[in-house]
Amino acid sequence: PRAGPSAPWWRDAVIYQVYVRSFADADGDGIGDLAGVRSRLPYLRELGVDGIWLNPFYPSPRVDGGYDVSDHRAVDPRLGSSSDFDALIADAHRLGLRVLVDLVPNHTSSDHQWFRDAVAKGPGSPERARYLFRDGRGPGGDEPPNDWSSLFGGSAWARIAETDGSPGQWYLHLFHPAQPDLDWTNPEVRAEFESILRFWFDRGVDGFRIDVAHGLAKDPEMPDLAGRYAPASKAVGHPHWDLDEVHDVYRAWRRLSDGYPGDRAFVAEAWVRSAARLARYLRPDELHTAFSPDLLESPWNADAIREAIVTSMAELAKVGAPSTWVLSNHDVTREVTRYGGGPLGTRRARAAAMLMLALPGGAYVYQGEELGLPEVTDLPDEVRRDPVFTLSGGAELGRDGCRVPLPWSGDRPPYGFGPGGRPWLPQPPAWAGLTVERQRADPGSTLAMYRRAIELRRQLAALGDGDLEWLDTGPGVLAFRREPGFGCVVNLGDEPADPPAWRSRERWSELLASGPLEEDGRVPGATTVWYATA
Repeated sequence: PRAGPSAPWWRDAVIYQVYVRSFADADGDGIGDLAGVRSRLPYLRELGVDGIWLNPFYPSPRVDGGYDVSDHRAVDPRLGSSSDFDALIADAHRLGLRVLVDLVPNHTSSDHQWFRDAVAKGPGSPERARYLFRDGRGPGGDEPPNDWSSLFGGSAWARIAETDGSPGQWYLHLFHPAQPDLDWTNPEVRAEFESILRFWFDRGVDGFRIDVAHGLAKDPEMPDLAGRYAPASKAVGHPHWDLDEVHDVYRAWRRLSDGYPGDRAFVAEAWVRSAARLARYLRPDELHTAFSPDLLESPWNADAIREAIVTSMAELAKVGAPSTWVLSNHDVTREVTRYGGGPLGTRRARAAAMLMLALPGGAYVYQGEELGLPEVTDLPDEVRRDPVFTLSGGAELGRDGCRVPLPWSGDRPPYGFGPGGRPWLPQPPAWAGLTVERQRADPGSTLAMYRRAIELRRQLAALGDGDLEWLDTGPGVLAFRREPGFGCVVNLGDEPADPPAWRSRERWSELLASGPLEEDGRVPGATTVWYATA
């Protein structure tokens, strides 16, 4: 059953992810901003979500979409001001919306004052000790310190020129060379981030999403991988992912957050090997929640999806934590496209959304998901900004296709995204039929379905935090009940599914379906139905 009034809000909240640059543009420069987000808060209140998570809005050269932060305590002037942020927080809280902000603790921008000081002060200096600088190998130190690879391709090491112009030390960057990794064994780094947490908590934020939460600790020996691990490997024992030492950091953060009123919360992005490893981040004295990636990564297959749900719930329950479900985010292909594209992809995405919102725990909705937006796969090369695209020489398209600005109204770009100006990524002509304005007027739209599902989730005692009971079904169909009085059936097959035999023994009445049912009440393929049971 839904958590009682005394239970922490984060156990079953529905949070809406705002990619600030692509949500709403208030000043007409083609880039979304905090004032734009603020202007659209009533839309989010209407959608029914419990809060928002803002992707990074900090000053940044934007080599990696703002995840290269040059100042963790300020607002990028292109996205607004500190007063814009304060007004956004005040309006959100007045509307009953929590606000989470992104924290990027694994690395800074190479433009950050700390990194500039590290380069200027030289080897052995306290400034350089904030990062992972090492001498190179081979004659003249011309080879990288080890064979680690960047997630964006190539070596994870870059060499600086010392202040006298001579070839200098190398620094670690698990992502872009413009994102040098911090050394989390350094007390100064730990103190700085605790100060950053306090700064934003004091400004009124309700929590943080932690970027690359599994990456802060590195094996001090820095051993060669020697082909044992791929760059993004989740193997236990990997020398720079999911090391035990990261947990010391989060215990300190939990002590800090517990000192603030109002159930301030952390949600971790931790791409680890298994739900059992993820649970380690959610022990009672560590982080509150973490995205369960298994549902997002599951193919459109009933057995795989059920296994993902069962495993996540069972492992996280061992530490008393709820699962936190997600189908999409700013780093992955949108689910309409992932599930096959076109009308079929849309039907599957709608069915998956209703499944997610019926599961025990919390859920995150990525902006545009509620509009059924597909991935934009045909962006011109010259507009793509993602380092995955640029560093691979175009071999990988990267993540720009899920970051295209939202369509709000009208029949042509910018679809009400802003008062003028060309959006920073072009919107496709087909989105004219997917605008908020168009979908608001259509009771069968994806937006209408999301609004009704979130409304029911809020109303029904069975939904939110709690447990579920799986019911026997035929192949390709998932069914479960939740007490009191709720049933969910998901047909992942292609053919209509008969109402399961258990339905005839008691009264099941339809509450909401992701698509029209057969005349005889059977559930079509790629459809989810919610029932009231009695």
